[in-house]
Amino acid sequence: MSNQYDVIVIGGGISGLSAAKLLVESGLSVVVLEARDRVGGRTHTIRNKEVQYVDVGGAYVGPTQNRILRVAKELGIQTYKVNVTQRLIHHVKGKSYPFQGAFPTVWNPFVVLDYNNLWRTIDEWGKEIPVDAPWKAPHAAEWDKMSMKQFIDKVCWTNAAKKFANLFVNVNVTSETQQVSTLWFVWYAKLCGGTTRMFSVTNGGQERKFIGGAGQISEKIMEHLQGRVKLQRPVVRLDQSGDNVIVETLNHEIYEGKYVISAIPPVLTAKIHFNPELPAIRNQLIHRLPMGSVIKCMMYYKEAFWRKMDYCGCMIIEDDNAPIGITLDDTKPDGTAPAIMGFILARKASALTHLNKEERKKRICDYYAKAMGTEEALHPVHYEEKNWCEEQYSGGCYTAYFPPGIMTQYGSVIRQPVGKMYFAGTETATHWSGYMEGAVQAGERAAREILCKMGLISDNEIWMPEPESVDVPALPITTSFLERNLPSVQGLLRLITYSSFFASAAAVGIFAYKKGFIVRV
Repeated sequence: MSNQYDVIVIGGGISGLSAAKLLVESGLSVVVLEARDRVGGRTHTIRNKEVQYVDVGGAYVGPTQNRILRVAKELGIQTYKVNVTQRLIHHVKGKSYPFQGAFPTVWNPFVVLDYNNLWRTIDEWGKEIPVDAPWKAPHAAEWDKMSMKQFIDKVCWTNAAKKFANLFVNVNVTSETQQVSTLWFVWYAKLCGGTTRMFSVTNGGQERKFIGGAGQISEKIMEHLQGRVKLQRPVVRLDQSGDNVIVETLNHEIYEGKYVISAIPPVLTAKIHFNPELPAIRNQLIHRLPMGSVIKCMMYYKEAFWRKMDYCGCMIIEDDNAPIGITLDDTKPDGTAPAIMGFILARKASALTHLNKEERKKRICDYYAKAMGTEEALHPVHYEEKNWCEEQYSGGCYTAYFPPGIMTQYGSVIRQPVGKMYFAGTETATHWSGYMEGAVQAGERAAREILCKMGLISDNEIWMPEPESVDVPALPITTSFLERNLPSVQGLLRLITYSSFFASAAAVGIFAYKKGFIVRV
């Protein structure tokens, strides 16, 4: 005997649960099938006496992420600001340079020009890319076959800018520059409001966290859904050959629905047996979107000693031997459970996955001591970590990425329904894709596509604009006249070359005239 529903949602992360919540509130019968023994997907809040609570998955929110802020507020979950009141540290070539602001301070004028041109180029190129159809951008074919490594080599002139650009990609999309398409990365940055908004703490994507942890969002929606969420139900079969969709789970339960929403990372749909088979382009797409690699690490100390040193706990570490690429203060808003959160990113996550937890902990502490210049970093009282690379129902974190050449060839089907199956998940978002905000947008959009198909709402209600959060207003990101107009290093060198040429030509002319080689007519 099968269970019959209007909609079956596959995946109990923020995206699937946002879809289910909207559908239930619209009066439909819904079931959510989640493979794990918990909800939350790529968010996961662990609770114990040492840490109180800690987000070992997605955690950060900020201005312009209005959907996730609205959902959290509805559920009674408040935010607090990540501490960046003291100095940040840029650790490069074995030395630490304190700074304030979103990006490290540099004094070499060539590096200043190079940095400026890098961010400006990414943001300028982004203006050409349609958020809902990046494959239609005027330069889509050219930018898509270019890896971010090739882009960085083309745009950056100094080694300092190249190395920082490399880390910038690692931090934001947990993958290597040669692995990702420039079209995809520039589109991704655009969806976050540009390079500054994406990378910043204050007025940016990392400004805040949720008091009590981001995992509460999914847990509270699950409570709200009153028994409609079934845990430990990996979906293994999806049959659309009849009037209704038949979905079977690993424990041989059968669910029957008029529609299905897939709210799992694209690559995980490869674990499902489809009848009829998926369309060719969709089938090819899901085999070409790998997940990023990251191990999230939280180091707890007796006290927040870095604050006494006028450091906020944020370190940007550019060193091939360092396990961690970037850190943030993870102390609770009331000052308890002092901690530093760090990411082991991309190639380093793969390289350090063979170490045991204790070995990783020791390496991280050694580097923190080096970067902050204090022995106190060597003596943590507790350590938590989560290696997202080993999660079979995520495949990695933070998000799926598009390797060069994939977006223009296969990307256009990312949100295209297959029969009665619709697609959610943060990868299908057109605003803050890869983030919790993107997960909410995608889940609600997929739910509204079904409501529209059922004749309950009109076409133009599918993509609903979101009013700005009253509690977390966004300040505009502005650029100065100089930032907009300074030349690139290459441009400056060309200018100097031309100037030198004209100066030399003029000098030769004067000399020739004085010697009588040129007669004035």
